[in-house]
Amino acid sequence: MATETSDDRIPVTLLTGFLGSGKTTLLNNLIRDPDAGRIAVVMNEFGDVGLDHDLIEEATEETVLMQSGCICCSIRSDLVETMRALLDRRKGGDLAFDRVVIETTGIADPGPILHTLVVDQQIAPSFRMDGVVTLADAAVGPRTLDAQFEAVHQIATADLVVVTKTDLVTPDEVERFEARIEGLNATARRIHAEHGRVPPGALFGLSALRPSVTSGDISDWLGTEPSKPDPLAGLSGFARQSSKPASLPFGQAGHHAHHDHRISSAAIEVEDPIPAGIFDFWLDTLIAIKGPDILRIKGILHVEGLELPFVFHGVQHIFDTPVHVRSWSGTDTTSRVVVIARDTDAKGLQKSLEILRTRPKEDGSDADGMMVHTTGMSF
Repeated sequence: MATETSDDRIPVTLLTGFLGSGKTTLLNNLIRDPDAGRIAVVMNEFGDVGLDHDLIEEATEETVLMQSGCICCSIRSDLVETMRALLDRRKGGDLAFDRVVIETTGIADPGPILHTLVVDQQIAPSFRMDGVVTLADAAVGPRTLDAQFEAVHQIATADLVVVTKTDLVTPDEVERFEARIEGLNATARRIHAEHGRVPPGALFGLSALRPSVTSGDISDWLGTEPSKPDPLAGLSGFARQSSKPASLPFGQAGHHAHHDHRISSAAIEVEDPIPAGIFDFWLDTLIAIKGPDILRIKGILHVEGLELPFVFHGVQHIFDTPVHVRSWSGTDTTSRVVVIARDTDAKGLQKSLEILRTRPKEDGSDADGMMVHTTGMSF
């Protein structure tokens, strides 16, 4: 497993997006790009599309390994067996790859795959989630979001949204579509693909849960103002929030008549270190009440009594192992927490986050006299 100073697990990128959004085109370009490195691509056998037929005919293991260092395989059983088989062949010297890209079907929920990678002890010690990349079609995407909640869900869970087919619509239509995406997930970075081409580095290193993470990486991950220039600024056009808001309710896209209103988001910043009991109380009660509907929880947390902050991430009730930010320096002790949920009242979600501002009295109660416990409470 990962240690405090290193993480040798193989990074995994989850590539999702609704039917026809351009996943196959992006994968074809990624596989042919020598700068992408050695990638194992796992494709769901229930998908409606795969790699282009001519590429499949060319892509014997020997040919692909010599030309671009990529290995393509299809899921023949379940995900765990596929990942174990890849790992066994890598250890045996039959295959050489440095990361894995899993392409889901167009209607897939990313949640179960994320859960499997985190909790299954057959593969969790060897693989780590590197990020969720969602493709969004600018031409038909608005209608897809209206008709299919799965497409809304895919955007809400993304670390990166790749907007495709922008050449088929007007700049105003692209702008409105991106505004809608931001309403669903304001923390996800956005870039445009040109005929399926994106810089390979834009797809990788999205998660902040790694020992080498920097404060700038965390700012990118949480959608706050970075402390260093954005290397993708020319591609993304991403509009970030202010770096020092008192409270950030967002993602309330109620003006759309279909599915957008089912996604609510809230964020908070707390300048002083948070007592561990307060954070445990908030997290335990939120998961107990809304666990199945929590799409993403992520943040950086400064805890009273700890010298270094840590970053954390969860989907529903499943959480990755928190990672201490060993590169942290300076006196900034601001915690930042983001929650994205479905079928959840946005005001209630924001109110729950305000618990993190609670300062317990010496008798163990908060300012309103409520006893603070780590379990068994609700709000």
